[in-house]
Formats: sequence, structure tokens, C-alpha cells
Amino acid sequence: MNPWQSPEIRTRLDLALESHRHWTGRDLVPELPAIGTPDRYEALWSMPRVLVSHGIEDDPIFWYGNQAALRLWELGWESFTRTPSRYTAEAPLREERAELLDRVTRAGFIDDYAGIRISRTGKRFRIRQAMVWNLRDPQGSFAGQAASFTDWEFLP
Repeated sequence: MNPWQSPEIRTRLDLALESHRHWTGRDLVPELPAIGTPDRYEALWSMPRVLVSHGIEDDPIFWYGNQAALRLWELGWESFTRTPSRYTAEAPLREERAELLDRVTRAGFIDDYAGIRISRTGKRFRIRQAMVWNLRDPQGSFAGQAASFTDWEFLP
């Protein structure tokens, strides 16, 4: 079974997309099929835009990364969804990452994030113009964060 076929993942993806709309007033991917249709979740899974999200653990763990994210970080689904999100940044850059997430927590979202990340095999890449937003559950409580971007380059 593909990860996007899980009812739990579908529910959480809908939450991520609804939260994006709440904070920004627009759809992350305007051309997506309707909520609840298998095509919607398969489109998110296979789109070239990176989409990742982590939960609210003390050391937040990724619960989702689409195929573009898994390729970029050179991880399979099982490994990625056991990874604390802070490990996607090099150790010296983790403080910068924490400051970014604090900024998102206060503002609800940002659409200008740029930073350096690292893959499982040590490949470094720069992300530009990333959107990062807070997830809100149906009661409006904080439920994690998500990020999406299309602009990255590998570094020497």
C-alpha cells in the first residue's frame, strides 16, 4: 500500500491543506482533485513540489514526506517518518532552524524561508522561497507544521 492510501495520512493531509488555506487565504496546489478522492492524495504524493510535515512531539517527527521529499533527502518512507525534523539540517544550522520554526509558530506561516539542508548521504542543498505553516486541528489548536517548496539546488 502506498502511504497516501492510509486513511490517517489522508486526514492529516487534508488538515495540512486546510491549515495552509487558513493562514494564506489560498490553496497550496489549486488544481488538486476534490477532498476525499484518491486522485487528490496520489497527486500530492507524486507532484514535483516538495511537501513535508511533522507533528507536535517534544522533538517533532516527520509524519509525511511526498516522493519529491523522499528523493531529495534520500530516504524511504519508513525511515523518513521516523526522523526528527531537526536532523534534516546540519548540526551547526539547527539553531537557525529552531528560530525559523519559532517565527512560524508566532506568525502562523512564512513564505520566504531559505536555508541549507542535508540528505541521508550527506548531500547538502539550499532551499529557497519555502512556505512553512502551522497546522491547526478542527478545534483550532496547534497540530504541527508543514513546509513546501519547489526551489532547491545541490551545493558542492
